[in-house]
Amino acid sequence: MAQDILKGKRGIITGALDENSIAWKVAEKAHQQGAMFTLTNAPIAMRMGQINKLAELTGSQIIPADATNMDDIKNLYEKSIDVLGGKIDFVLHSIGMSPNVRKNIPYTELNYDFYNKSLDVSAISLHKMLSSAYKMDALNEEASVVALSYIAAQRAYPFYNDMAEAKAMLESIVRSFGYHYGKAKKVRINSVSQSPTKTTAGTGIKGFDDFFNFAESLSPLGNASAESCADFCVALFSDMCKMITMQNIFHDGGYSNTGVSMEAMEKFKS
Repeated sequence: MAQDILKGKRGIITGALDENSIAWKVAEKAHQQGAMFTLTNAPIAMRMGQINKLAELTGSQIIPADATNMDDIKNLYEKSIDVLGGKIDFVLHSIGMSPNVRKNIPYTELNYDFYNKSLDVSAISLHKMLSSAYKMDALNEEASVVALSYIAAQRAYPFYNDMAEAKAMLESIVRSFGYHYGKAKKVRINSVSQSPTKTTAGTGIKGFDDFFNFAESLSPLGNASAESCADFCVALFSDMCKMITMQNIFHDGGYSNTGVSMEAMEKFKS
């Protein structure tokens, strides 16, 4: 990748939990490419993770925020603008959580209070972050917002539970807000639909290893790593992608367009 493609740019990176998380890799790559940014996560997630280590590695300030709370989001933008010395050029939305998944509640028996929480945390939080930025004029013209998604937004994955609806809503918000913010400020909003990735959150899903191996066998290029995803997100933040917006982009080694592979067929030979 070209060097310093984010030089002089200011950003906000959400959701970095530990060294396995995609957001962590994005922060490292953005730092290498010359960006300045703040780091944020919900207070409870910060207690579970290692975000202080990442802040030290990248020279970043941590601003705790609950992305479902409008006051917290407003404070996040105000403090980030103050700390970084100007309005924001890029935002990574890497936020997702399902109480139904955590409590192993089957999709056919969802707890609807938990369901609403899944949608609020994993999807509506993006709308809240965008709406706050829009009202506050917190993003620079031609800024870039990237949200992380998954193919279960379009296809049935039984183990993905209510997070499938959350990702579908997230991608819809990308399109709808992408139109309005594009018209108003030329701000780009895209989602990246990533391969199954061995993050702390991902590996906590029952049967993850089996599915990871299945996707690996189906994808012509194999599963995309967290580091590769981070490179792609950084490219989307940069000025090299000024005309890409309102898109859900599959970053999955070709998995999304592959019907069957010879490797997968081998497993069913009689």
